[in-house]
Amino acid sequence: MPHIPLYACYSSENQRDASIKDQLCQCRERAVREGWTVVGTYSDRAISGSSMIWAGIQALLADAQAGRFDMVLSGALERISRDQEDVAAVFKRLRFAGVSIVTLSEGGINELHVGLKGTMNALFLKDLAIKTHRGQRGRVEAGKAGSGRAAYGYRTVHQLDADGEPIRGE
Repeated sequence: MPHIPLYACYSSENQRDASIKDQLCQCRERAVREGWTVVGTYSDRAISGSSMIWAGIQALLADAQAGRFDMVLSGALERISRDQEDVAAVFKRLRFAGVSIVTLSEGGINELHVGLKGTMNALFLKDLAIKTHRGQRGRVEAGKAGSGRAAYGYRTVHQLDADGEPIRGE
């Protein structure tokens, strides 16, 4: 039976730390069903999906090179990276170490997944950047703060609307 680590991450400060717990829980359930031995977990929190400079993924690659496991289980290929070059590099380095990747979403990962999903994930990032910029511009044009943090000496004003929901951007 394969010895596997689990890998989980989230890329936005808007996501909750519980996202890691939820991803790892689903991966553990799959490992139990398959009879795989979980030998550890790796995770990264609130770091952009367009960068591979993540402590968790780097530790995973180092341990793969050291022969500590045979396979990696993650929720989806996009959890490993949304950057085409990075996902290909991770795949290549793991394969060189004799380690395969399996995800809950895609199953066993091969070159076709890396090429097609890598391209789709890169397009998602590009689209997200355009939408984020559009939203920030609209907020600024409406006289609101363009981001969730106060900058340049401004203070965040905490207010609730009539329904008790936070009013953002004041």
